[in-house]
Amino acid sequence: MELEKRLKGKLEAPTLNYEKYFSEKALGMKASEIRELLKLIESSDVISLAGGLPAPETFPVEIIEEITKEVLKDHAAQALQYGTTKGFTPLRLALAEWMRKRYEIPISKVDIMITSGSQQALDLIGRVFMNPGDIVVVEAPTYLAALQAFKYYEPEFIQIPLDDEGMNVDLLEEKLQELKKEGKKVKVVYTIPTFQNPAGVTMSEKRRRKLLELASQYDFIIVEDNPYGELRYSGEHIKPIKAWDEEGRGLYLGTFSKILAPGFRIGWIAGEPHFIRKLEIAKQSVDLCTNTFSQVIAWKYVEGGYLDAHIPKIVDFYKPKRDAMLKALEEFMPEGVKWTNPEGGMFVWVTLPEGIDTKVMFEKAVARGVAYVPGEAFFAYRDVKNTMRLNFTYVSEEKIREGIKRLAEVIKEEMKK
Repeated sequence: MELEKRLKGKLEAPTLNYEKYFSEKALGMKASEIRELLKLIESSDVISLAGGLPAPETFPVEIIEEITKEVLKDHAAQALQYGTTKGFTPLRLALAEWMRKRYEIPISKVDIMITSGSQQALDLIGRVFMNPGDIVVVEAPTYLAALQAFKYYEPEFIQIPLDDEGMNVDLLEEKLQELKKEGKKVKVVYTIPTFQNPAGVTMSEKRRRKLLELASQYDFIIVEDNPYGELRYSGEHIKPIKAWDEEGRGLYLGTFSKILAPGFRIGWIAGEPHFIRKLEIAKQSVDLCTNTFSQVIAWKYVEGGYLDAHIPKIVDFYKPKRDAMLKALEEFMPEGVKWTNPEGGMFVWVTLPEGIDTKVMFEKAVARGVAYVPGEAFFAYRDVKNTMRLNFTYVSEEKIREGIKRLAEVIKEEMKK
């Protein structure tokens, strides 16, 4: 009974002062707001447009079952054993070849390390590249969990606004010039150039090339996070920044979470071998190796051509959901509300009139039966209050329409105030 209460968090407050034992860094840690929001709504009948979850219908269950049987029959000794920190070599080679064919990234210029999801990659990058006070440029808004990972290493964040073409690199250039006059320089630029989380926008090829030029001119590295790049529903494909990276300044982050299954927890970092070697050493003290069993299954998934065959199925499943959300926003939202029009990915970014605080409004929305993620969490300095992120991949088209209708009613009431 006591264990059950403990698991449910219902025990009385402890008498021991546990807080005094934590390190200063631990005391400064904060829970992910998205994860905490999901706790509030997971057991209710609220229509959740808040998470970033892939739809379970897209998981290739039958293929995974077949591959798992093959792995246990023919590769059990490897799959059930410890692996190297850098990752299962056949998977690394298969990914390098896949990236060469898919993105025109030369294998000769990159090395690949497998990580426990791309979230671990972000933490390792902070560990290896960021000293307290180093200047790190992020998009405004940007991925919340990247901010969490980097903050632990105490950099100074500079926010560069987004528009419909992604990060405004002209404003970045102006900021770089200002910093140079002050005797300062940027160490790292972090970007999600394709179907950005949370905004859904995509950086143009022109801006990608200019970002690389600025990296060379002002001597910084680029961390390119690409979890959503394969989820394109309209528009023309744009190669990753890494495809034009002649100097080896870019670190490319990939993941199987959106194109296989998030439960596998497999991501990868592609970059200049010297960078990868240091990241590998950092990972050795974290988890020794990524889940070997999942890696062997992922290898068979890529090598067997299942990945290329499955991606179009995911796209076909999500496109009507994206379209349903954009149509519902157009139908129900009052004048003065704006939103992005993503060509792919999983999110739409909504901006309300100034003066409306979406974090304050959240409880009212939940009471009305709909949930979203308040936008302030996606800004390094939490200085924008009137935005929100909506996800369209998880719930049905019917629930998307009903959820947007409910949300619009709440927004209309707030605007009247």
